[in-house]
Amino acid sequence: MGKYDALAELLLEAIREGGYLKKEDNAIPVGISNRHIHLSQADLEILFGAGYQLTKTKELSQPMQFACKETVTVCGPKGAIEKVRILGPVRKETQVEIPKADCFKLGIIAPVKMSGDLQGTPGITLIGPKGSISLTKGVMIAQRHIHMTLEDAKRFGVTDGEQVTIEVGGLRGGTLSNVAIRANNSSALECHIDTDEANALDLGPNSTIKIIK
Repeated sequence: MGKYDALAELLLEAIREGGYLKKEDNAIPVGISNRHIHLSQADLEILFGAGYQLTKTKELSQPMQFACKETVTVCGPKGAIEKVRILGPVRKETQVEIPKADCFKLGIIAPVKMSGDLQGTPGITLIGPKGSISLTKGVMIAQRHIHMTLEDAKRFGVTDGEQVTIEVGGLRGGTLSNVAIRANNSSALECHIDTDEANALDLGPNSTIKIIK
């Protein structure tokens, strides 16, 4: 590093320490969720073979969550979507999360639900390399939500399970209501919305939102 590069780095560090380049304290990063599947171990073995274990390819923002190499085909009454990504680790029950736009292609009506709440959800067929499953339930449009720690919740003045309104900046920005707070000490701060919502508001991987209640 040259003399001027070193001076520039020192100046930049001083600006950072002064807070000039720090993000706003109330800015929350956005995670855009594409269609994906969470499988139970039993269903994983039907689709991929006895004793099969998921292959981790990428750590996700939430602790212990990861994207997998494995994909399956999702088949509805009117159409199919190939190469739908599986996310790990395995869960107690299989769950298929899709945006509203996918419902038209598949020919199903999926309700907006919080992850894990499978009551009243429709089924669908999953096809893997070793077998297929006709689910009787589990397909949903994920309700938009914000993951945070209990300390984050205290800082933002919210509680676990509360519904808030968020504000999105930019030329196509706006507000979104009915955003659920998911506060626990095994989460990382991030607002999760699906691809339909992100496209409508022109959000990208570096976008942030604010809670305005």
